[in-house]
Amino acid sequence: MSSKAWHLPLRLATGLYVLNSGLSHQRLDEAHVKHLADAASAAFPPVADMDPQHFAALLSASEIMIGAALLAVPFVSPLSAGLSLLGFGGSLNWLYLKTPGMHEPNSLRPTGQGLPLAKDFWMSAIALALIIDGLSPGGRRR
Repeated sequence: MSSKAWHLPLRLATGLYVLNSGLSHQRLDEAHVKHLADAASAAFPPVADMDPQHFAALLSASEIMIGAALLAVPFVSPLSAGLSLLGFGGSLNWLYLKTPGMHEPNSLRPTGQGLPLAKDFWMSAIALALIIDGLSPGGRRR
């Protein structure tokens, strides 16, 4: 596993952000859990069939694991960390694209309501940087 100095700020900032989100999702009240599941079901229809508490617990556990993987710099390769972050960030990007009212009609430009989700595209960009570096000839030990 070959972590480089430039990976550290990306992994630490993103890892702490995602880990904090996961820990915060453990302490949600019933109304917030329901809102979270309803919002997710707009982009991911199977979520509508799930118990909202179960969905919130799965989301929280996923965020904690991804955040921890990003923070475990010497133990989790940039490629593995990037792939897990891309799955999470890509899901948030999909939510932004599929939820009505998040972006202007016929545009990717966010509305005021969509701004909190639009900012999550940075996670996908960081993930892609880690993946590309992990796949490049000098990016991992052979």
